[in-house]
Amino acid sequence: MNLKRLFLYSLIGSVAISALIGIVVLLVGSFDEISVRVLMTTLTVTATSILGLACGAYYETGRNGLLPTIGITVTIIAAVMTLLIVWDIADDSELFVKCAVTAMLLAVSFSHVSLLSLARLDSRFEWTNLAARIVIGALVGLILFLVWIDPEGSGDTLARTMGVLSILTATLTVVTPVLHKLSHAEPGDEAAELDAEIASLKEKLAELEARRANLAEE
Repeated sequence: MNLKRLFLYSLIGSVAISALIGIVVLLVGSFDEISVRVLMTTLTVTATSILGLACGAYYETGRNGLLPTIGITVTIIAAVMTLLIVWDIADDSELFVKCAVTAMLLAVSFSHVSLLSLARLDSRFEWTNLAARIVIGALVGLILFLVWIDPEGSGDTLARTMGVLSILTATLTVVTPVLHKLSHAEPGDEAAELDAEIASLKEKLAELEARRANLAEE
């Protein structure tokens, strides 16, 4: 089973469980502490599945395996830490909570970048992908700075900087799909994309043939 399908099944299952819990609560009229924790658990699995889907989709393109691999790893770590907090196992430690928040922010940022990286951009637009990575990294870094350092006396400056970075992030996120479409508007670009896809398939076929040969020798 590939990564994308695994996270997709997890997403469907967690959404179904969340819906079932909501229906039961409405019918029974009881929403105790256990119900809240179970609901938060399913929501955590749902969020993990969505973030994992973004990373898994980029991983399957084969263009950059390191980025989505780190994203999936951090996402799973963030999910585990969140569940430990939800079930009151490790929520008394401020250090643990800060580490959990850090993992969550990194998971979201890596998934965001993986999603944007799915776009195949023409060489004239490739700078936007790099710009998006820099802006997202700067925004996450600033938030982590606030989480860990909590400086005094510079709140207004930091808030304005976060606002600017957030606007830039949103702008680049919206523009990227448009640039992807423009990059493939010309026949030459489409031919280049097909050539790249053919090369990727040939590489995959060669890998499968090598594995088949190894099995035959055993």
